[in-house]
Amino acid sequence: MTEIDQQFAQAQNDVTQLTERPGNLTLLRLYALFKQGSLGDVQGDKPGFTDIAGKYKYEAWAALKGTPADDAKRRYVELVYSLRRGDAD
Repeated sequence: MTEIDQQFAQAQNDVTQLTERPGNLTLLRLYALFKQGSLGDVQGDKPGFTDIAGKYKYEAWAALKGTPADDAKRRYVELVYSLRRGDAD
């Protein structure tokens, strides 16, 4: 396992132990970075208008299309770290 993979795994654990729930936009960023780092570019069909949360998640992930997995993992780790420090919302 590479160093970024270890940090990514630790950040996944750390995010579940945050004392405050992040705002919705931050949650979308976490979701999109996690998916891009784990699975790569967005997959599947875009949810319909009746699935608003699914649509926003899909769009957030799709916005990262082409981002290398290691870059997404690094950004996820940095975001979780900033949340733990209280720097982000």
